[in-house]
Amino acid sequence: MTDPEGLSAAGAQAAAIGGDNSGIVVTGCHNRVEQRTVVLRAGALRAAVEDSSVARVNNLRAPDSRVFKGREDVLAQLGQLPSVGTGIVAQSVRGMGGVGKSTLALHHARRHRDKGGGPVWWIDAGKPEQITAGLARLAAALDPVHGALPLEDAAQWAVTWLQGRTRWLLVFDNVEEPAHLRPWLGRLSTGQVLITTRRDLPWQDLDTALYLDTLAPEASLAVLRDLTGRRGHDDTVPLADLAEELGHLPLALQQAGAYLAQTRTHPAAYLDRLRTDPATTLATTAPGDPHQRTMARLWNLTLTALQAADPNAVELLRILAYCASDSLPRDVLAPALPTTHAVDQALGLLAAYSMITLTDTAVVVHRLVQAVLRTTTPPGAPAPRPSRLRRLLPGPRPKTAPHPSAVALSLLHRATPSDSPAEVRCWPRWQDLLPHVHAVTGHYAGAHPYPQTAQLPGGAASYLRARGQAAQALPLAERALQVSEAVLGPHHPTTAIHMSNLAGTLGELGRHAVALPLRERASRVTEAALGPGHPATAIRLGNLARTLMELGRYAEALQLAERALSINEATLGPDHPTTAISLGNLARMLGELGRHTDALPLAERALRVTEMVSGPSHPETAARLNILARTLEDLGRHAEALPLAERAVPIAKATLGPDHPATAAALGHLARTLGALGRHTDALPLAERALATTEAALGPDHPDTAVRLDSLALRLGSLGRHTDALPLAERALAITEAALGPNHPNTAVRLGNLARTLSDLGRHADALPLDERALAITEAALGPDHPDTGIRLSNLADIWVELGRHTDALPLAERALAIIEAALGPNHETTVLHRNYLSDLRQMPAGDNDAP
Repeated sequence: MTDPEGLSAAGAQAAAIGGDNSGIVVTGCHNRVEQRTVVLRAGALRAAVEDSSVARVNNLRAPDSRVFKGREDVLAQLGQLPSVGTGIVAQSVRGMGGVGKSTLALHHARRHRDKGGGPVWWIDAGKPEQITAGLARLAAALDPVHGALPLEDAAQWAVTWLQGRTRWLLVFDNVEEPAHLRPWLGRLSTGQVLITTRRDLPWQDLDTALYLDTLAPEASLAVLRDLTGRRGHDDTVPLADLAEELGHLPLALQQAGAYLAQTRTHPAAYLDRLRTDPATTLATTAPGDPHQRTMARLWNLTLTALQAADPNAVELLRILAYCASDSLPRDVLAPALPTTHAVDQALGLLAAYSMITLTDTAVVVHRLVQAVLRTTTPPGAPAPRPSRLRRLLPGPRPKTAPHPSAVALSLLHRATPSDSPAEVRCWPRWQDLLPHVHAVTGHYAGAHPYPQTAQLPGGAASYLRARGQAAQALPLAERALQVSEAVLGPHHPTTAIHMSNLAGTLGELGRHAVALPLRERASRVTEAALGPGHPATAIRLGNLARTLMELGRYAEALQLAERALSINEATLGPDHPTTAISLGNLARMLGELGRHTDALPLAERALRVTEMVSGPSHPETAARLNILARTLEDLGRHAEALPLAERAVPIAKATLGPDHPATAAALGHLARTLGALGRHTDALPLAERALATTEAALGPDHPDTAVRLDSLALRLGSLGRHTDALPLAERALAITEAALGPNHPNTAVRLGNLARTLSDLGRHADALPLDERALAITEAALGPDHPDTGIRLSNLADIWVELGRHTDALPLAERALAIIEAALGPNHETTVLHRNYLSDLRQMPAGDNDAP
């Protein structure tokens, strides 16, 4: 129809209105008509036309630039798409609550506004009615008369207005469902749309979908500095610690910074409160904060939505709260729900709300989410019938629903490998689980302890020991023993296992004296519980023997090692890998006692059994190769020892890694063998690598570090570099004496080697008291007939000769030869060396070198 004013309407169901009118307009085929009266001024429903007066319409608030740090790259990404085009440009920014999606969108929107063009409008889009209201407000801003229209009509008009233009931007903030936007976006084909959302949902027709992560540490620190005004050097560490604890989450940083600034609270004090009561701290805003937007409130709203959608999701999230914020293997959670499908559904929902980061293999939860959840875990509700989660817990079960920490612990225990943590093939799995073992054992108070509470940290400690990381293993081993004693009692054989493992950890740290009473107690408990002929008793005896050997008590150790081997052979058989361990241990002890001939067949058999059972490339095979090589060296058969030592190094390196203490030991053995063969130049870099690796792995004060220092000093001395060798030999002695005591046989070795270095430097008078002391220690510890006693006598004789005391030297050299020949045989290279030395000494005229 047309009218005299020139207005027209096209179509059978269209109407045109001119002037000021009131009444009812009905178009289309309707059975029911809702009567409303709306008074519009002339031109209120005019066609959409370009109007420069609305080009700069916007409702953007001023952003706080202090909290916008480290986002320049992602802001640039949003701005890379053209602002003008033939089609609509739709972008989304997804991330967890508080990560700064809205702040990023606000900065992007203001940049778009400043370029000029069309309106820039911000719409809170959490619910459909909010979207409608936001579009209606845009209509009113474009033309105030539309404030009189119903919301739906005004919103429709705004979309129609936008459809005819190209340079506008709509920001839909905090969208929950794609379906909430489709009725509006489906009608738009021009302009730009930016969506922020927590949800990882199938958004269609997006030009860019960005995931917003937490801030980098340096950006977090900058935010806190700007908010608090604390820019001094002394503020760096406490602010950085606070940023780390807040997980570099922008809203949490903003909340904390504002509170610190207004209350003049020190960052360290706030950090203490955050650690002790995160829920309350994160729910507290600065006095007078107009936003009152806190992390706790934000996540509580999300939890409410999750609980309504799928209670399983909240259940899993509370379990995850007691794990680490590191990546958790997804399969760990499989037993928590009746089916894998239920687990996948729950995890998918959590990921959709950005409460977790989810891949096909792993789950990650933000540490601050975990902190709030842990402190708001509700008390266990009565569970009269066995629930799914209660079945995860062994033994007597509580009458209430199990605590999420207990479930997390049980799930992790189920996920550990069934084979020994010492097996290299199990290490990747243990490495993945380790941070979560630390977390869950740290959080689990154990109101109703279960055996896994000890088994889980105990297994992790064994894994770390196998990796050569005894220092990291120690607190886990201590925790395992503490819980085992509480749950099973001090006399249970499983408690003895944890006791022995703790002792082993201490021993690997060089603390053998502290380990000894634990070894002794573990042996007594096991024998009393299982009997004197049980294989577990043999293991405890063998472990005790090794500790005694490390303490220089070789005779006592020998008896226990012989008994352990006898039990293992009787119960496990001659070809069992545990029997091979006993054979190797016994061979070492016989070697320490100077009984190298007796040790040789045991070392050979230990290697043969280990290689047969474990294979030629197993780290245990490398250990047996080194024992046999050392035995052959002690017998003077260096050429036969060399291929064994050479073979051990690549096995250890390939299986344990180049930085493992056992790899360093293999390098040290090879360097020693090469040195014995006169290949000092080849030996030197191996000795240097062995020292560097051992010191890095075990620390500068470990007894093994002293061994490597001493070995390197000997290699340098053999190359004539005595000045370089001296500080190494001095340091080796200091470490050994501090770690093992002044009367240990190894202390005597260090004294003798330091004396040799001093003598090579011409400082014979300084060397004399060291050699005298070395002889006294060796004779007291090993006896007058040990070959080491003979070597100490010979060394002392040589010093007397250098000092011109030929008469004092001769009886020492004669006694040395007698001891060495009786112990090693007449044809041993050491015997031949000392025989020739004594011959030369006897031919030396006494008057030529005796001191006046």
